[in-house]
Amino acid sequence: MKVFVTGATGAIGRFVVPELVKVGHVVTALARTDEKATQLERQGARPARVSLFDAAALKEVFAGVDAVCNLATAIPPVAKGARASAWVENARIRTEGSAAVADAAVSAGVGRMVQESITFNYPDRGDAWIDESVPIEPPALGESVAVAEANAGRFTDAGGTGVVLRFGVFYGRGSDHTETMLKASRRHVGAVVGKPSAYMSLIHLHDAATAVVAALDVPAGTYNVVDDEPLTKRDAARAIGAAVGKRPWVLLPGRLAVLGGKNAEILLRSQRVSNDKLKATGWAPAYASAWDGWKAVVDA
Repeated sequence: MKVFVTGATGAIGRFVVPELVKVGHVVTALARTDEKATQLERQGARPARVSLFDAAALKEVFAGVDAVCNLATAIPPVAKGARASAWVENARIRTEGSAAVADAAVSAGVGRMVQESITFNYPDRGDAWIDESVPIEPPALGESVAVAEANAGRFTDAGGTGVVLRFGVFYGRGSDHTETMLKASRRHVGAVVGKPSAYMSLIHLHDAATAVVAALDVPAGTYNVVDDEPLTKRDAARAIGAAVGKRPWVLLPGRLAVLGGKNAEILLRSQRVSNDKLKATGWAPAYASAWDGWKAVVDA
């Protein structure tokens, strides 16, 4: 299959491209700089210099493509995440960018579009399981994600196969957030946002990548991409600590995270998300739990 990937040099894209190439797909990927183009070539993909916001130019590079995987984001590093201004570009990518990708894919006759999304938009359900039938309740920083999902739905309405992948919390080598949490854990500090008893659903970047590959063969619709065992935030911190051999003595910022206002709300909810729908298609995470996944990250 001929596949075009946006966001190919980002956190998940760096894992997705090699997985696509490994199973025999012909990959073209968006590259904004010469350095990133070289990186893609080393991974076996053909780089394409085009703007994510230029639907006409995207239509040209999408010609003859079987599937488009829109994984483009601009998540700010942890140190800047509290500032609303740090999320402006990410919101534009998920609104204007996803619209341009969907329009170009329809115009070019692309058969399938895979759109990156997140599980954070689900409501707080305590310890109750959440599947794809639960209506989303986007917080402030999640509104642009809902727009991206709607654009994928519009692609399906136009006759294509639109697939939305709602990813849990990413972790894996090369991720800024991962390095920040490992550094804190080595100092006996567990990264916990909100109630320690609240649930969070995670996914190793390798498993997120294999889910993107699997999405090239699934029916249109929305799928949760998380591991098998959602953890409480307290246990998630303990899992990182166990991986580095340091038990967390303190859990920060904890309940004080509410002081972050509406921008912090997206991380405060308790979300015990199920991956049953995607697993029913044949996909399964290599790391069933973050207890195993974090150890693999550290060992690597």
